[in-house]
Amino acid sequence: MAIKDLFGQEIKAINLGSPSFADDLKLQNVSVTHLDWTPPCNGDMKLINALKKVELYRDKIDAANEEAVKRVKEAEGRLIGIDLAKNVVPGFKDKKIICYAGPWIKYENMCGPVKGAIIGAILFEGWAKTYEEATKLAESGEIVYEPCHEHSAVGPMAGILSPSMPVHIIYNEVHGNYAYCSINEGLGKVLRFGANSSDVIARLEFLRDTFRKVVNDALKIIGGVDVKNIIAQAVQMGDECHNRNKAATALFYKEVAIGILKTKYSDEEKTKCLEFISKNEHYFLNLSMPYCKVSLDTARNIKYSTLVVCMCRNGVEFGIQVAGLGNKWFTYQANFVQGLFFPGFSQDDAARDLGDSAITETRGIGGFAMASAPAIVQFVGGKVGDAFNYSLKMNEICLSSNDSFVIPPLDFKFTAFGVDIIKVIETNVLPIINTGMAHKEPGIGQVGAGLVTPPYECFVKALEAFIETLE
Repeated sequence: MAIKDLFGQEIKAINLGSPSFADDLKLQNVSVTHLDWTPPCNGDMKLINALKKVELYRDKIDAANEEAVKRVKEAEGRLIGIDLAKNVVPGFKDKKIICYAGPWIKYENMCGPVKGAIIGAILFEGWAKTYEEATKLAESGEIVYEPCHEHSAVGPMAGILSPSMPVHIIYNEVHGNYAYCSINEGLGKVLRFGANSSDVIARLEFLRDTFRKVVNDALKIIGGVDVKNIIAQAVQMGDECHNRNKAATALFYKEVAIGILKTKYSDEEKTKCLEFISKNEHYFLNLSMPYCKVSLDTARNIKYSTLVVCMCRNGVEFGIQVAGLGNKWFTYQANFVQGLFFPGFSQDDAARDLGDSAITETRGIGGFAMASAPAIVQFVGGKVGDAFNYSLKMNEICLSSNDSFVIPPLDFKFTAFGVDIIKVIETNVLPIINTGMAHKEPGIGQVGAGLVTPPYECFVKALEAFIETLE
């Protein structure tokens, strides 16, 4: 075609880069399509060259990732009991230990909500009698502080776990491993958001002294609860099993209630336990999290695998772990959550991103399943269309999909699963996480909820470490 013929036709432009160029063309009534595109690796030649090295090992990487995905997807998760952390969590026996959410951090560097929750845990344990004594003990160096993930455990928000706290025991019958998580306290002023008042401690005592015993006996009577199966049902009923757990909690209640009624305890004790679950729509979060943990842990230490097996945050730093890189952490400063605030609060009041609950997104639910729970946008902000787009977008950075978790509004499409550090770097797309927001000061509690992504730098650090193992 001659140049004169080309320009004699109607121009149909495709715009790359700044959307403003497309807007200028539209003002001139020019037909234009804007392509939302960025160069691979954000144009960073160092990363582009790194990916070229990765391609030399592509066959080994693909085989390792296929095995990692297979293990995670075939894992089961059965709630078999509730016991005190010191009786079942590895490394807790005979220790004055407190675990927290996120990667490693020293006490003096922790954010306000985590410090507040630690004070509450000390008072709950009886290691101190007053707030002042507890603060002094927390700073003394007598207590061992370690991440929950280092003990096969997870915890939402502050994630605090101390020896006398009751934990859910999740067993993976396929691979024989366990995971643990505290019991969800409900909303409002609760320990996981940094509150530590007398009513917070009293609730923890009820969970330890009454709830634990009743529900543990109930689980023995009914033979445990299949947590994976409840997630599969709940995702089709409007939950995403991170910030929306209405259906999942109702399904759990339906199963465990029969066992509770058959226990030997008094009617008053059984009623209190049933009421606690029925009034706490977020109860199931502390079951979906350890299920995700117990399944993802099966992929650890598979050489050459680039699958992300952990994403979490401590209110200061965000950390990820990768299947082929053992238990090494790759961290960077955590972002602030963007979303909706409770009346009277603003962004100035919020702590940075916090909690182990991003393990749900790591497993392909939570933010990855937002299209199943469009009502969640009322809680975290945005529009229903945004929820659909987030779920679809995650396929760009994942190795596979969940054949157990399907999204009815997207014609029963499977949720994306298997965050791949290589795909994240290539596409510049980051995992989407929906989460709550804690006040930056201890003792106040939750101030809102919204959406957040991990720092890109975590994935860059992980890729660089991965290449070192290849070389």
